[in-house]
Amino acid sequence: MDKFRSVLNLSMQQQKTLGMGMLALLTVGGEHLFSVVVFQCPCSSWNFCYGMVFLLVPALIFFVIGYLLSARTWKLLTGCCVRSGGCFGRRRRNCPRCLYVFFLTTVEASVVPFTWISVALLNGTYYECAMTGFDSKFYRDSVCAGRPEECVDNLSSFPCKRTTSSLTAPVIDDVLKHIRAQAQVLGWILIACIATLALLITCISRCRSPVSFAQLKFWGTYLEEECRLLQSKSQQHAKQLAERNITSFFDFKEPEPFVTPTNKQWEQISLLYSFNPKGQYYSMIHKYVESGSQRNHSIRSVEGDVPPPSALEFIDAVNVSSSGI
Repeated sequence: MDKFRSVLNLSMQQQKTLGMGMLALLTVGGEHLFSVVVFQCPCSSWNFCYGMVFLLVPALIFFVIGYLLSARTWKLLTGCCVRSGGCFGRRRRNCPRCLYVFFLTTVEASVVPFTWISVALLNGTYYECAMTGFDSKFYRDSVCAGRPEECVDNLSSFPCKRTTSSLTAPVIDDVLKHIRAQAQVLGWILIACIATLALLITCISRCRSPVSFAQLKFWGTYLEEECRLLQSKSQQHAKQLAERNITSFFDFKEPEPFVTPTNKQWEQISLLYSFNPKGQYYSMIHKYVESGSQRNHSIRSVEGDVPPPSALEFIDAVNVSSSGI
């Protein structure tokens, strides 16, 4: 039992890493399934469009899903058109902050799409079909260099292995291997660029961190616990309110007094996090609770508040319960 509990605790601690790993495996499996079961190169003038659709459209779909599942997206957009301090409200001073959060959300949502494109390039099937239909004389001449003249005119039929007297199977396989090698080189270049960029961004953000490594770890642990307790308390509170209202409805009596947060209070804790070197606030709930007598006033901007350094941007990414849709 103790061993099982240790494994469970480790899984909870590494939840994000395990989730990203599972997402990568699903992306690889999905790409392989598509390339084997669904994908059928037309071997015609449609090759380029067909191949590019399978290469890029699933990436676009994953990109949109990444936005939909991001907590930042809904924290940024919910009510922004009607609140005076929202991104599109009467006051535009929050626009730079909103744009920065939008950029971070875009970077997060791009992880799975780039994984799909990288895996698809390493496989080479979609790229092979697309480039055999690429209408560029320079590219066709370079691929067919040193091969029969019919190669240029019949390149689009190569994925279907249609042979002629001069275009034998070894010649076709040689051309397809050349195109697939291009795809795999591009795939590895893309992976290397993404990994290098991720390392640079992480190093720069950690170098600019206003708190120590140990406090960052504690901060993450605090947010996980706050999120878990908020969800549990919200469910309990909602259940009590629902029971009170249903009881009052069926028993035909006045409802008992029930204290619940106001719209203003919910809005206060839903604001984008702002860092204050003078006050040690681990979240907007923490900031609201510590504000004391100032709770009835807006905590959107307190003296000393600044946009959080990049090392603390994970705060707004924490999910309260679900993505928010």
